[in-house]
Amino acid sequence: MTDKFPPLDSADANDLRQLETLLADGFAPIPVAGERRNSLRQGLMTQVSASLAKQAGLLTVRARHGAWQALKTGIRVKPLWDGGLQGHSVLIEFAPGASLIPHRHNCLEEGIVLHGDLQMGDLRLGPLDYHASPAGSRHGGIRSANGALAYLRGTSLGDSREVLREVLAGLLPFGKSESFSVFTKQIDDWQEIAPGVWKKPLWQDGERESGFYRLEAGAKCPAHGHRLEEECMMLDGDLFIDDVLLRAGDYQLAPAGSAHREVYTDVGATLFVRGARNY
Repeated sequence: MTDKFPPLDSADANDLRQLETLLADGFAPIPVAGERRNSLRQGLMTQVSASLAKQAGLLTVRARHGAWQALKTGIRVKPLWDGGLQGHSVLIEFAPGASLIPHRHNCLEEGIVLHGDLQMGDLRLGPLDYHASPAGSRHGGIRSANGALAYLRGTSLGDSREVLREVLAGLLPFGKSESFSVFTKQIDDWQEIAPGVWKKPLWQDGERESGFYRLEAGAKCPAHGHRLEEECMMLDGDLFIDDVLLRAGDYQLAPAGSAHREVYTDVGATLFVRGARNY
């Protein structure tokens, strides 16, 4: 068996040349009169300006973009957003066998395993499993047997002083572990909030809440504004937010006072959202 195609005979080669000629003719530019060309250009620039206005203030970090920083041997971090007193949002990557030492959380930390596995004592988290650790809670070391990529929000990573505080506090074994986990195999508690749009509540505190959202193919979310900043991490599928297409692994922050006019998907999507609580 060979992985090479057999040579074309003269008749096939002639047919291929004719096909290439037809395709080239089909892709030839269509002449447009000067006035019509100017009108098309003006319309296009108007759409571009409107699109930029919709995206004003939005922070979008693509899965393939951003700067990775070494945290320790076998672990690196990609900053996404500095949330101030709410902590930082990052992607964290573990090489097989890499681990973090015990620590105590300064604020609520939420994490989602995007790929691979994470082990915290007897707790094992796999792809799209969610884990929350409230402020003051402590857990033991975190290890990945096979390597992992995870999204964290509310973490101290990115602020060396806060990291030191968490590590030093983690040396003291007092206090209860008050962590909370949701596994992908748990399919209950999904609520249909619009046609084809499902929500799974995860965490609520004060004015903010976190949840998984699942949109069926062709589903749309109603236009809405943001009283507080809203974080979105794409987990699966494709999602249009106004003129921005988000895919799995992409992150977007919508600042307080901004609005999403159109949110829809052609193929379906699953995402994590942290934003203002709906009363």
